[in-house]
Amino acid sequence: MSNGHNSHENDEHELRVSKIRDGTVIDHVRGGQALNVLAILGIDGTRGEELSIGMNVPSDRLARKDIVKVEGRELSQDEVDVLSLIAPDATINIVRDYDVVEKHRVERPDIVEGVLSCPNASCITTGTEPVTSRFSVFEDGVRCSYCETIVREDIASLIDT
Repeated sequence: MSNGHNSHENDEHELRVSKIRDGTVIDHVRGGQALNVLAILGIDGTRGEELSIGMNVPSDRLARKDIVKVEGRELSQDEVDVLSLIAPDATINIVRDYDVVEKHRVERPDIVEGVLSCPNASCITTGTEPVTSRFSVFEDGVRCSYCETIVREDIASLIDT
């Protein structure tokens, strides 16, 4: 049964982002976190990286989500572990020759080492001692293994990039 409308009329109201040939799609990132994802990955656009970013787009799983597509780069497990701290609901899709060849949800590690700076100025990791930071990861935050400082807000600002 046709209502007389061209089926392509609704297309102009949909978000369209081109497919990538090879690389990584990071989907289901909490709304507003895409720029932090880029910072974690060390991407600032100065090296000519090909990116597609959607921010605060409607989502079934989250009220609003961000999506980041990075052409020509597959993420390492260390990068995924760090991403899980600010995007615990994210899905990582590895794309080769326009096909998704791997798809998995991020999993938070129990411990992260050398990726966060402790906000406690008195912590041994923030001084001149050659001590690598180490944090226990919890559902709602992280805790420094040395000084026991707990961080629940703005974890992205502590990420060493």
